[in-house]
Amino acid sequence: MSNIEIVEISTDHKSWIEKILTRYWGASKLVSRGKIYEGTRLPGFIAMIDQEPVGLVTYKIVQNQCEIITLNSLKENLGIGGALITEVIQMAKKEKFRRVWLITTNDNLHALGFYQKRGFTIAELYPNAIQKSRQLKPEIPLIGENGIPLRDELELEINL
Repeated sequence: MSNIEIVEISTDHKSWIEKILTRYWGASKLVSRGKIYEGTRLPGFIAMIDQEPVGLVTYKIVQNQCEIITLNSLKENLGIGGALITEVIQMAKKEKFRRVWLITTNDNLHALGFYQKRGFTIAELYPNAIQKSRQLKPEIPLIGENGIPLRDELELEINL
């Protein structure tokens, strides 16, 4: 495994974050459960290898819960995503949050496997929720990963 350093997001990272969010999410405007977030304004962590940014996680804190909004690893199979998730969970435990949760979509089989391997469980299914999200963010495609129609949101959680 590579030597991964995790750093907290700072204002110095804003342009890099905007570039990553646009590349992987279509825009820095993000939608989760019918709410719009400006991704460059969210707290989070960046994974670094040899002082190069290689991963990003952003989150939103509401009451005593932490919602992961985005997770991106720019280099697969190096433990970057896992290191970022571990950092969020450690932060949430330190702050005595009740749970860490996230929304993914029905087409994202990779994410479903990734999170479940790390202890997340499926908490809710929101059928046809993407239709409402498209009203807020028209960039969301009709067909997602693996040629699967992009329709539903799934809520995954890990209770702390």
